[in-house]
Amino acid sequence: MCGTCGCADDSGSHEHVTLEQNVLAKNDAIARDNRAWLRKRDAVALNLMSSPGSGKTTLLERTLTALARSRPAAVIEGDQATSLDAERLRRTGAPVVQVNTGAGCHLDAALVRSALTQLDPKTGSVVFVENVGNLVCPAMFDLGEQRKVVVISVTEGTDKPLKYPYMFAAADLVVVNKLDLLPYVDFDLELCVKHARSVNPDLTLLTLSATTGEGLDTWLNWVAAQ
Repeated sequence: MCGTCGCADDSGSHEHVTLEQNVLAKNDAIARDNRAWLRKRDAVALNLMSSPGSGKTTLLERTLTALARSRPAAVIEGDQATSLDAERLRRTGAPVVQVNTGAGCHLDAALVRSALTQLDPKTGSVVFVENVGNLVCPAMFDLGEQRKVVVISVTEGTDKPLKYPYMFAAADLVVVNKLDLLPYVDFDLELCVKHARSVNPDLTLLTLSATTGEGLDTWLNWVAAQ
């Protein structure tokens, strides 16, 4: 079994389904409390999900630097091990709380609640939750966030929305990152967008390069609109 997400083989399927339902019900109750907690502080939480190496930490570095001039921001950094990404993000001046999940493949609402208590974000903050790199389990768990953001890169393959449909179905926004590498990889942007909207017709999608800054203003405007 895979940590708290209940991933298991098909043996004992009834017990597996019951366990998953119980885990998710408990998680959803805590997520509702998180959402109310954030609302009282006029804060917005954005859950950033991706596979490893999509560039979401670089995107957050750019974002935190830009927001420093206009709005308080903070980060809950989820990783199985190390605080390497948290240390990178702290150099922007933003408060960051590291959450290490060990063998766990995702953050859950209870972990986020504990991190929020430590973080104690300022009124009006945007709280970025950088989830563990994984395109499967994080989609199942409501953290109390206002929006789910999926970051993919042009180096990952055009078929990602079809291979991981639940993640893209759950997303409010898909960010296609590393646009600067598009001339050098076999990635069909138009087809990827078509695949994503076949899974989620209401999806908002934008393209950018966190490395060069191309398209970053569109992302920052979306964040501000939340």
